[in-house]
Amino acid sequence: MSARITARASWHRLRRLLPGRDDLATIRRSPGRDLLAGLTVAVVALPLALGFGVASGLGAAAGLATAVVAGALAAIFGGSDFQVSGPTGAMTVVLVPIVAQYGPGGVLTVGLMAGLILIALALARAGRYVRYIPAPVVEGFTVGIAAVIFLQQVPAALGVNTPEGEKVALIAWRALGDYFADPDWPALTLAGGVAAVMLVGARLRPQIPFSLLAVAAATAAAVLARLETPAIGALPSTLPAPSLAFLDPAAIPGLAGAAVAVAALAALESLLSATVADGMTVGSRHDPDRELFGQGLANIAAPLFGGVPATAAIARTAVNVRSGAASRLAALTHALVLALIMLAAAPLVAHIPLAALAGVLLATAVRMIEVGSVKVLARASRSDAIIMALTAAVTIAIDLVWAVICGLIVAGAFALSKIAASARIETVPLAEGDHHLAEQALLTEHIVAYRIDGPLFFAAAHRFLLTLTETADVRIVILRLSRISAIDATGALVLRDAVERLEHRGIAVYLSGMRPEHAKAFAAVDLLDRFHEARNVFESTPEAISAARGHLAAIGVIPPANCEPGPRAGVAET
Repeated sequence: MSARITARASWHRLRRLLPGRDDLATIRRSPGRDLLAGLTVAVVALPLALGFGVASGLGAAAGLATAVVAGALAAIFGGSDFQVSGPTGAMTVVLVPIVAQYGPGGVLTVGLMAGLILIALALARAGRYVRYIPAPVVEGFTVGIAAVIFLQQVPAALGVNTPEGEKVALIAWRALGDYFADPDWPALTLAGGVAAVMLVGARLRPQIPFSLLAVAAATAAAVLARLETPAIGALPSTLPAPSLAFLDPAAIPGLAGAAVAVAALAALESLLSATVADGMTVGSRHDPDRELFGQGLANIAAPLFGGVPATAAIARTAVNVRSGAASRLAALTHALVLALIMLAAAPLVAHIPLAALAGVLLATAVRMIEVGSVKVLARASRSDAIIMALTAAVTIAIDLVWAVICGLIVAGAFALSKIAASARIETVPLAEGDHHLAEQALLTEHIVAYRIDGPLFFAAAHRFLLTLTETADVRIVILRLSRISAIDATGALVLRDAVERLEHRGIAVYLSGMRPEHAKAFAAVDLLDRFHEARNVFESTPEAISAARGHLAAIGVIPPANCEPGPRAGVAET
């Protein structure tokens, strides 16, 4: 019976990730707008798919195959109605070292493994957690990726062979040295011209696909002038038959880390892109777990056809939304149009100079950086600026996954520091009804009440301990706990330590206003039973003060006439 229930629950969870009737109903709303938007995105995506395929090290055909296969599957099974998927610059940054170490087969194996990881994340409902990544980490991540993409294209833009090395900054520097030793003006002219047309055109007429126009013009110029610049070369006119011939089981353990990195990047970039798409539309909300599922299927299928790992593309998704897309039919149309281009125009595409594609990626890298957002975060606070700069620097110097990890760690440290600083401990008036100043003066020499505000957790606990144990010349300390917002094991242990130190000095400790949800933490460190046995737990501070007066009167510290004893016991152990 339990196995049947588990199987049924698993099926319902999987069924929730699959396309449904609502998707079909959405597609039927405005098919004309979707077809036009899909055609527009395909025109924009073609040079990017070719360029990122070349940049990854597997060739232009791999980039085009990825755009077709992954783009179609992610459109059908993904969690956003507007998301456009394919090869991206961020993924290229991760793939280049994998190609260098394991060859093309390693990249395809990593893509397949990453797809399986993404599906596992979808079934585990892990998509919701991406929303907790701070904006400075995301912005620094984007800036770092843009810088790496730009540096990667320097050799192709200069028309020199890519120097050996692993660090993109060093490779770009060596490429500059090789260029000045033997200048190649045609390649630099083509790359610079394409980048300039794209950047200027995007500002003047953003609705026109200047990337395709610039690449077409550069190709025509190279062919007519018979420039001796490297070109893409022959492309297949159809997708190859699906195959697992690239899979080497013996290499899988060594590629596990790379697969995790690729899956993490695919999840991060895709869900961030879906969030951007939601912000550009009215009433649209993506399903993060379904988006991971769609990207997982896309990354399983793309390697079978010779494609590289894919993610959702923020730039192409934005073009899709701005072109009037109303459903996922637009993204599916984009993939089908690219398949038709592969079928009908492969001979023409083969003549595109690599320098022209380098120019496309140079301009894309520049346009990835939102200068306004960077300025806002840099001015917002010193901690945001540090997080953003660190994430970008680690992206360039090490890799993307470590960049996000380092950014999250530093962001968490700053957040904990701010939360810890918000926790306060201060003395409070003993009672509102004390009318005799002489009595009040006498009481304050022997009783002190502290109010703890904010979270009492590991980052603030030891500062609290120092403040509390410095108390002097009193007989009773009352701890008002009603304003503690949260407490962890460290906070409870430090509180117990403080109580033991005070009691060792002969100072009694009373608790007031303890919230029921915090009782578990106190009970775990054997603090709650101790106070209940001593009957030193009270529902309110006035009750605790009244009991303190009674105790002091009983031992002769204050005159009995000045004491008005109140109830002795307080809260229930819940």
